[in-house]
Amino acid sequence: MPRMPGGATTIQIPRWIQLVGLPLLLVLAWVVAGAVRHVVFVFLVAALIALLLNPLVRALGRIWIPRGFAVAVVYMGFATLMLAGILALATVVVDQSRDAADRIDAYFTVESGPRARTGAEHDLARLQIWLDGHGLEAVTVEEWATDSVSDLSSNDVTKFTSRAIDFVEGAAISTFRFLFTLVLIVVVSIYMLLDMPRLARTVDRRFPPAAGSLPLVVRMERSLAGYVKGQLLLSLIIGASAGVGLWLLGTLGWLEGGDRYALLFGSWVAVTELIPYLGPWLGALAPFFYALVVDPIAALWVALLFLGIHQIEGHIVVPNVMGSALRLHPLLVIFGLLAGGEIYGLPGALIALPLLASARAAWEFFSERVVLEPWAAGGPIAVDVAPEPRQPASPRPVPLEDEQETEMQTPTAVRGP
Repeated sequence: MPRMPGGATTIQIPRWIQLVGLPLLLVLAWVVAGAVRHVVFVFLVAALIALLLNPLVRALGRIWIPRGFAVAVVYMGFATLMLAGILALATVVVDQSRDAADRIDAYFTVESGPRARTGAEHDLARLQIWLDGHGLEAVTVEEWATDSVSDLSSNDVTKFTSRAIDFVEGAAISTFRFLFTLVLIVVVSIYMLLDMPRLARTVDRRFPPAAGSLPLVVRMERSLAGYVKGQLLLSLIIGASAGVGLWLLGTLGWLEGGDRYALLFGSWVAVTELIPYLGPWLGALAPFFYALVVDPIAALWVALLFLGIHQIEGHIVVPNVMGSALRLHPLLVIFGLLAGGEIYGLPGALIALPLLASARAAWEFFSERVVLEPWAAGGPIAVDVAPEPRQPASPRPVPLEDEQETEMQTPTAVRGP
């Protein structure tokens, strides 16, 4: 095999493999991946986690900690931080969620006023009066809402109970499958972390990096670390912006309770921002529905707030943060997200971007080493052709005007005396 100037091996793919082997290999890989796509998904996620945590394990190994113990320390530390963060966040979320639930329940159940109506009934009556005053008497919102509540109470309760039971059973089965898959991913990633040095040595021995360049494993690790940093920074910026905006709405009196629940809604927005495409809309639904229950005008302010945040996110934050983190064309990012969602649903869309980041690093590494054999391997064939005999050029006829001009320009001999 030919070698690059830095000593790296170059692989030359023959023409017959380009024509037959590569298409067949791609079709075979697609068929196998489709047949065992869940297994492929588990191993891909485990590989991404192993590449992401390998720098921490390697750093602990530099201080004379055995690799097996370093892997255990990294996983235990990661689990401890996650548990502490969840407990700290859950304490605030549970308290504020209980308070918000009490307010919503009081809005629909507590009666007040001379006619003993709930807050929802008062708002419906005011809305109906506004509609009647603007020539919309045909829109009977109040009557429709009253009929819906009475129909709900008069229907068979066992029907709704059975549906609720079926939903709970399905949710329990889905949760069990998720936990089993999560445990399997952790186990596979631990095995990958333990064998990562052997894999890195094998790759470096087979494909030694060129002089001044990084090995393949290190490149993939850095690309994943850059993606994670960019995603966390993006979630922090959007979550903080939503929290500050809701706090301002509550302080100005435009959203009752907005200042009290700003931390809750801001944290929810930051978490949902991790979900591609759907995350920004899911993050806006909770504060919007809360504002809709408190005051419909406040819901309008919340909608305008999140519309502005999403515009700033799409035009300023994402291009500057994620563009520098991934170093991928936006069209390729959109294609990866759509393809991941089409192949494996929402989990596929979640791992699409980190997978693209690591694939870009692998492509940059191997593009320097894989060379396609040119189809015109021998180059152009030289053919000796006898030159044709040149004919003597005939004198070009000079026009009459040119002859006269030439005679006028010819100097006349000066005669002596």
